[in-house]
Amino acid sequence: MTVAIAAAGTGGHLYPALAVADSLVTDLGVPADEIVFFGGDRMETTMVPSAGYRLEQVDIRGLERSLSFGNLSLPFVVRRAAHRMATVMDAAATKVVAAFGSYITVPAALAARRVGVPFVVHEQNAVPGLANRLAARRATTTLVGFPQAAERLRGAIVVGNPLRRELATFDRKASRAAARGMYGLDPEAPVVGILGGSLGARILNELADRIATTNGGKLHVLHLSGRRDAERFLTASASVDTWTVVPFEPAMDRFYAAVDLVVSRAGASTISELAVTGTPAIVVPYALGTAGHQDANAAELAAAGGCVVVPEGEVDSILPLVADLVVDGDRLATMGAAARSVARPDAARTVATVLAETIDG
Repeated sequence: MTVAIAAAGTGGHLYPALAVADSLVTDLGVPADEIVFFGGDRMETTMVPSAGYRLEQVDIRGLERSLSFGNLSLPFVVRRAAHRMATVMDAAATKVVAAFGSYITVPAALAARRVGVPFVVHEQNAVPGLANRLAARRATTTLVGFPQAAERLRGAIVVGNPLRRELATFDRKASRAAARGMYGLDPEAPVVGILGGSLGARILNELADRIATTNGGKLHVLHLSGRRDAERFLTASASVDTWTVVPFEPAMDRFYAAVDLVVSRAGASTISELAVTGTPAIVVPYALGTAGHQDANAAELAAAGGCVVVPEGEVDSILPLVADLVVDGDRLATMGAAARSVARPDAARTVATVLAETIDG
């Protein structure tokens, strides 16, 4: 039996796919060498092999949003990628194909049809992307991370977003002291975490600077800057004892265990992580995101009371809001419980089980 997984481009697509692969191996006993990933030439080239899985690279790219001559050749590129993927799938005796969005999804759907095997698609965002909207028409099963997406993809099943095991089984009380020790944080000080994704969000990075340098030492800022702006903020933070900058954190459970409050974007994985870890948050949806999908991602968590949504244009209001929230233990506890109420910690195993049952059925 071989399970083919198509995931490429960003951590938002790759981390859920890897979580499902890990669940197939750990929970369902599928040998790791019977799982093959398909991707392009971005993050997947290091993330997938380092996780212990085979990666087959294909020459594929996404649709350019602006008018471009490059888009004219895209159908040929997709067909060529689908042919390459189908050849590998056939040789590996693939039994099911799962796709997790981005430009690799459409050729994966075409390849699955050529080989004649079931095709499962998972949409992480509340507003489905173009690739998944197209691929879902050919899918045997469509799975989604948020209820809003099920309203847009006919027959979709809400399962949540697959998360790595250490997040799905998160226990803040058990890991808090060790996490703070690893970052060199005061065990008792209020800590605000700033999170903008693997590359970083400039507006949040600059906000971290303002919070850290204007709070009079009343709280500590744990700032995941992203690699793009890391040098700038490592330099700026060197003279501020209560500002810790980390360019990239591979163990996000450690970050969530250390903080009392998070200020972040509203990416699908981030929202799901906030929920499953019960972390109170202020979220700033990316204003230029496709079809306002980050606002939609945050809607369920905000409606439950687990986060406060602040538009980019009102980012100045976050400074006093942080100062008020981080010392209000009762409200933080209420927000944390509300966040957990919408969590779906079993999403990875649920998706893995769907794949296994698709093969058996």
